[in-house]
Amino acid sequence: MAFLDGETLSVPHQVASIELIEPKRSSRQSEDPKAEGFDYGAFLQHVEDRLAFVPRYRQRVRVVPGRLAYPVWADDDRFDLTYHVRRSALPRPGSMDQLLDLAGRIVSRPLDRSRPLWELYVIEGLAGDRVALVTKTHQALVDGAETVDLVQLLLDDRPEVGPVVPDLWEPPEPQSSARLVAGAVVDAVTSVSGLTDTARSLGGFALGRVTGVAKDVQNAGAGIARVVTRRAPERPTPLSGALSQQRLVVTLQADLADFRRIRDSHGGTVNDVILAAVTGGLRAWLMTRQESLAGVRQVPALVPVSVIDEELDPTQLGSAVAPHFVVLPVAEPSPVVRLHQVSYSFEEHQANARTVSAQRLAGISGFAPATFHMVGSRVAAESEHDYLLSVCNVPGPQEPRYAAGSRLVASYPIHPLAEGHTLAIGVTSYDGQVFFAITADRDLVPDASLVGQCIGEALDELLDTASGRRFRAPRGLRVVKSSGE
Repeated sequence: MAFLDGETLSVPHQVASIELIEPKRSSRQSEDPKAEGFDYGAFLQHVEDRLAFVPRYRQRVRVVPGRLAYPVWADDDRFDLTYHVRRSALPRPGSMDQLLDLAGRIVSRPLDRSRPLWELYVIEGLAGDRVALVTKTHQALVDGAETVDLVQLLLDDRPEVGPVVPDLWEPPEPQSSARLVAGAVVDAVTSVSGLTDTARSLGGFALGRVTGVAKDVQNAGAGIARVVTRRAPERPTPLSGALSQQRLVVTLQADLADFRRIRDSHGGTVNDVILAAVTGGLRAWLMTRQESLAGVRQVPALVPVSVIDEELDPTQLGSAVAPHFVVLPVAEPSPVVRLHQVSYSFEEHQANARTVSAQRLAGISGFAPATFHMVGSRVAAESEHDYLLSVCNVPGPQEPRYAAGSRLVASYPIHPLAEGHTLAIGVTSYDGQVFFAITADRDLVPDASLVGQCIGEALDELLDTASGRRFRAPRGLRVVKSSGE
């Protein structure tokens, strides 16, 4: 309810991702290099097979007449898989810049609420015969408990596709308004918590006048109020402003070994190194804008982190993430000092017995980073704490994953912008690489690609301190220009 009510055209509540796929080559391709290496029909069937695990993806939001209860999830009687899994293409050979421009336009458009709240674009024509999967899912859809992100279910740990689960789903008979009202009345009279929650969220209807529930109602609505009434930072900065309806997406890639080398040299964790590189990148970017660092000496950031220390499975991911707040010292000129300051801010969290190790997160079945990023974005939206930037880093598996037999070669998590926040950063490590996606407001941060370049240079600075080299190495984080690089 919160994510639906708090959504506007300039602040759509949806999380996206770009997955780059390397199609498997067939014998026909060996004879004819121009032959298609990706079978859209087979992939469509693959998606349909996996939907058996996530019934929510065939459901749409229905509003109860008279607003007697929360909106409900109801099976979509006109569900059309080809509407949600869309085929597109770039002019060959498509570059990464062209793909990112298309992705920016896709994530800028709100989802159609009259249908299930997700879309998946199969984009062909990339250089090297690669295919991109651009997913877009509403934050109200995936909670990490009843529903995980579709990408987690589409990817397997081996090229061979597993046995197909029988899917007995059929389009239901349209549910009448009378049935919705009847169901709402039954729920209201049989559930005290449902009664009070409904009364609060629906703005003080007659149910809200029930004696003795006023205090419970106020507490129950705290989460909704946070999302709906989130205000922009009071002090104007390059990281804050009134958002437009357009977005830019910038992707970056680096070797995970470089982050580990810096960690081994200076201590801390890979996550600390990532945040230190982001801090150095923001510092350099602000200086290119001729911003006075006396005015922006620190950037308060929200970093969703995992907080349970038990055997994780997809049904527990919804409660496995909590907000952690860290101050990024952008005014500090020394890259090593920046790293130590970031590491110090995480000491309390790392000492917590409920912390989940990166190895355990990476070992969850499926491609769990997709779901963790979705849950992390929900955590950021619900936070009462003031911050200027969200940075969500999720470690993924270090072995290849496959979609309908084709290998996943890159995964870029695209986080939404909260009201008044001009930048958001998602990070995923996978198969020896670290993938960044920077989401920016197109009007307020037209130089978003420069942010990525500055983060790359900040990582090079840290590598120099770890290796003792006096000159910047040519490797490290880089803005991906084309899929062939």
